Amino acid sequence: MSAAITVPLSVLDRSRTRRGHDPGEALRDTVAFAREAEALGYHRFWVSEHHGVPGVAGSAPTVLAAAVAGATSRIRVGTGGVMLPNHRTMVVAEQFGVLESLFPGRIDMGLGRSVGFTDGIRRALGTGKDAVEDFAGQLAELGEWFAGGASAYPQVHARPAEGLRVPVFVLANDAGADIAAGAGAALVIGGLHGTDATVAAVERYRKGFRASASRPEPYVVLAGNVAVAATAQEAARLLVPEAWAMAYSRTRGVFPPLVPAEDVEAMTMTDREREHFEAALRGHVHGTEDDVAAELAALVERTGADELLVTTNSYDREALSDSYRRLARLAATSASASTATGGGAR
Repeated sequence: MSAAITVPLSVLDRSRTRRGHDPGEALRDTVAFAREAEALGYHRFWVSEHHGVPGVAGSAPTVLAAAVAGATSRIRVGTGGVMLPNHRTMVVAEQFGVLESLFPGRIDMGLGRSVGFTDGIRRALGTGKDAVEDFAGQLAELGEWFAGGASAYPQVHARPAEGLRVPVFVLANDAGADIAAGAGAALVIGGLHGTDATVAAVERYRKGFRASASRPEPYVVLAGNVAVAATAQEAARLLVPEAWAMAYSRTRGVFPPLVPAEDVEAMTMTDREREHFEAALRGHVHGTEDDVAAELAALVERTGADELLVTTNSYDREALSDSYRRLARLAATSASASTATGGGAR
């Protein structure tokens, strides 16, 4: 039996739609998956925010997080993430205040700085590409609502958020690590390929971290795709539908629903499609349980990561569930994972 992974394992589910299945089914699948993840001992379960994307049903993460939290009892629930430039900070504070009040001690506030996929979506959301430049300021203002009110809006209060402490996680690339450090937030960074840039960003985050009221010490979550199966070939095949969706979006400008792996394998791709497809297959952790355990253990040792967040998607739901079951078997015991909440003093 492979050695246990010594850090908590968590899940980010993007409510990916599948060809021949309606978006409502994808959302119901997310809630059902959360119950399964809890039973398997995963530490937290997060949902994402995407607007106007045919391939993703999750457009309202705080609403979906409420459904997930209501369907579970122990697993931490949060967002990966709410895209702050798309929202007024007071509304975000109110929404998380409601979630924390309904499900005390179980809610995570994961925040990102992405804006809409196209100009039309950005206009519909009332934002623009340059909105990402004020992300640090928005983070600071959001924190003020929880602390007693934003200084820019005297005598206005975000209830029931005021006085509550909801752990903050910042979704960032290597450049955004400095923002997370300055905000005293946990860092969530795509890093399962373990590049030098990722390692450098993590080190810079830890060095520049400024303690906050809710987090006295830095906390690093590495995110990415992990596929586990009986053979390396089966594990690699799990990644094919999402890789094709990425290639399709890069060549057509639309992120589509997932299609079966066998349909992708039967395609005749253009050179450009093939280039993007093969690029999308790189940088993930996949293989047998022994292969994956060894690779993840080496990654944790190299980066000093406190947690791993798995974001894998595939058309075949049963094969995907089997992958998560196999991965859970490699994790530390549920008891040790439950003591490391990643919130408060962690």
